[in-house]
Amino acid sequence: MKLNTLKPAPGAKQPRHRVGRGVGSGWGKTAGRGHKGQKARAGGYHKVGFEGGQMPLHRRLPKRGFTSLTRDDVAEVRTSELEKMQATEVDLAALKAEGIVPRVALSAKVIASGKLARKLTLKGIKASKGARSMIEAAGGSIVEAPKAEAAAKA
Repeated sequence: MKLNTLKPAPGAKQPRHRVGRGVGSGWGKTAGRGHKGQKARAGGYHKVGFEGGQMPLHRRLPKRGFTSLTRDDVAEVRTSELEKMQATEVDLAALKAEGIVPRVALSAKVIASGKLARKLTLKGIKASKGARSMIEAAGGSIVEAPKAEAAAKA
């Protein structure tokens, strides 16, 4: 096989239709546009979703709700899930490794739900007031993540 002998498969390339070039071509007269109407005319154009002047569907339906694009960035972690974990030092990587938070999560926040009796150290993970008090009551601690501003100055 040589580069100068390569050809497309038989039937893969077909000549383009030259419309409006006589009856013998099969695409003469109306040139595939049908009879009359806006689409048959030169410059016959309408917007996407245009319904001929009728109120379009996207305007007839009510506006409802909002979906945040960043809602999956912060994962929620229950204290009952922390209880079942193997590790004593809990950070985002450990939570991802145990499958408690999704791999796409950029950060996590612990909420008070269930019981916590183990001594844990949270590193770089936020906690609600209730969860903070539960962790500290169990003898654990929470180490805040360094601020981005402080890291930029250093």
